[in-house]
Amino acid sequence: MQCPSCQHTDSRVLESRSADSGRSVRRRRECLHCEFRFTTYERVETVPITVVKRNGSREAFNRNKLLHGLLRACEKTGLEPSRLESVVDELELQLQGRSGREVSSGDIGELVLVQLAEMSDVAYVRFASVYRQFQSVGDFVATLEGLQGASARRSSAKRLAAVG
Repeated sequence: MQCPSCQHTDSRVLESRSADSGRSVRRRRECLHCEFRFTTYERVETVPITVVKRNGSREAFNRNKLLHGLLRACEKTGLEPSRLESVVDELELQLQGRSGREVSSGDIGELVLVQLAEMSDVAYVRFASVYRQFQSVGDFVATLEGLQGASARRSSAKRLAAVG
């Protein structure tokens, strides 16, 4: 590791610990030449994921863009930002686990909607209205009816599990 002060390449590790919820290692180092102390982070290198947009264009997966969309959909719903960050983390892990490196924006949107349906009906409808490009009140009504049916099925399953 090159020292940021003198550019010497020999250093020793003073301390190592887990960072970013176990996704990286933080190391305190000391240069053996000038004794300057600095911090480095070691992360697993991931293969970039390419998102295929509706119009056919391609761009690199941007977790911050997805998190921003979730935060906007979840404004004033009481959902903690840390919970939304966990959703994005989980989604990114799912995408990394796929064999292909290209994923459609539609697939990402559907994965997000599955998570939001469990967390907040309001956030689900807000996200769906942008993601699915609602054009009329009928689009909202159809989504609400589908959400209501799914909610009823989840409640029935919970009751059956509690009885059995």
